[in-house]
Amino acid sequence: MNTYLLDTNTVSYFLRGMYAGLSARMQTAMNARQVVISSFTRAEIRFGQQRMTSADKRRALIDLLLLELPVQPWGEPAADCYGLLKQQLLSIGRPIGELDTLIAAQALSQGQILVTHNLRHFEGIAGLQLEDWVPLSSNT
Repeated sequence: MNTYLLDTNTVSYFLRGMYAGLSARMQTAMNARQVVISSFTRAEIRFGQQRMTSADKRRALIDLLLLELPVQPWGEPAADCYGLLKQQLLSIGRPIGELDTLIAAQALSQGQILVTHNLRHFEGIAGLQLEDWVPLSSNT
């Protein structure tokens, strides 16, 4: 069974409820316990939540979602993978953002599929499996 590591943008699109297909795919994967998030994705989501007004209905939705989504801690295998990955990206002149590099290293080290709507950002990372659940979605 595949395990999916959700990138922050996928979680954000899900929280916005903009795509029925994404919502259905997320619910199926969550029910099957196939999805996890990185502690870095949780941090980014919490940062976004703090920037929302107190009246924003997504604040409570974020709290509920984070109770449901397992957080995968960042450990030694990811740290070891990160060093190699960061050096490879720098050597080919394609560095990506620090948090994205950390999340990519985590997915690589665990053999997980990274679910992101930013495929071009992660393309070219050898061995990284990618999926985008947003294009398969229809607008709600």
